Amino acid sequence: MTVKEYIDSHWDECIKENKEDIDTLIGLPYPYTVPAVGHFDEMYYWDTYFTNRGLGISNRWEVAKNNVDNMIYLVNKYGFMPNGNRTYYLNRSQPPFLSEMVRDVYEHYKDFSWLSNAYNALKTEYEFWRTQRNTKCGLCAYGTQIESDKIKITADDFQKRIGIKIDDTDENISLNCMSGVESGWDMNPRWDFRSYDFAHIELNSLLYLLENNMKYFASCLGNSDEKIQWQNRAKNRSELMRKYMKNDEGLFFDYDMKNNKLGQIFSIASYFPLYAKMANEEEARAAFENISRIDAPYGIVTCEKNDEKGTFQWDYPNGWACLQYIIVKGLLNYGYNEKAIEIATKFSGLIEKVFEETGNLWEKYNVVEGNINVKNEYKMPSMMGWSAGVYLELKEITKNYA
Repeated sequence: MTVKEYIDSHWDECIKENKEDIDTLIGLPYPYTVPAVGHFDEMYYWDTYFTNRGLGISNRWEVAKNNVDNMIYLVNKYGFMPNGNRTYYLNRSQPPFLSEMVRDVYEHYKDFSWLSNAYNALKTEYEFWRTQRNTKCGLCAYGTQIESDKIKITADDFQKRIGIKIDDTDENISLNCMSGVESGWDMNPRWDFRSYDFAHIELNSLLYLLENNMKYFASCLGNSDEKIQWQNRAKNRSELMRKYMKNDEGLFFDYDMKNNKLGQIFSIASYFPLYAKMANEEEARAAFENISRIDAPYGIVTCEKNDEKGTFQWDYPNGWACLQYIIVKGLLNYGYNEKAIEIATKFSGLIEKVFEETGNLWEKYNVVEGNINVKNEYKMPSMMGWSAGVYLELKEITKNYA
């Protein structure tokens, strides 16, 4: 059985339907996808974007649209898109990919009435990030709301997961932990255990993309005034990102607001401005010329090799499917096709190699050794979700650019 045959035969096993609230599980009006067979009963926010890409390639558009309609339902119900449809996820969101999902579904169905409803929900989500996650410098940062009785247990759990003791208060440790969880990069070495002090490069890149998608949607809906408003918002964000997040070389990093300096660890996060088409040609060239720092035999490592203490799953030598997609699409956006295809070929080949060895797709891979000998903070589940979606996308890209 090939990887594609495996994916096609397992999509239905990843679909759940729960219309009523059950304990902590929040009921959703439509069937939805979960990341892996046998491991989850809930839908996850940013995982679903990459899953949806694969569903589209598999011509499972009804499933993809159901996922988006469920997210619109959650945004309308709670004022933002939670991490997932669990009550214990109502204190945080995840990287804002909903506007990308809406655009994909709209461009397939061309349903103006549906787009109008989705556009209004996206306005609500945007207000969440603009008001609840804004900072004094004008950029946004990942955050959370932590109940006081959860602070110590969160701090203890974080230190257990990464395997070291941190010399800080339980409150600061838990804030760092939960801000990192909202980023989706739980856990990683990028923020010196102070994620709450940083404005995050991938978040602001995705919000720039949201603003530009909203400009496009406003144009589709014939709303010229709002089109200009969204255009100005995107322009303002790009100017702030260049002011606070860009180094002398032209690379973008997280901004340490407390110390007025840039983050120190180079990672795939620096390629989100290319994915969002925010970078100019000079900035894209700087990113391209620095790929060797994170390039590996079987894909791109999450972070450049570093000396940070602790075990972080979003770090060297791990490679995550979602991030391979981001860097490949970012490079393609600026004409660096040969390198993009090289990365796509290496990582899809790794998925095929490990599938032949194990009979499964996995949550993450060791892109240095070419196996699943990864840094783990918990037992790694086998995976469909974004590994399946990204695999299909990368194979499609390599075919189209051959």
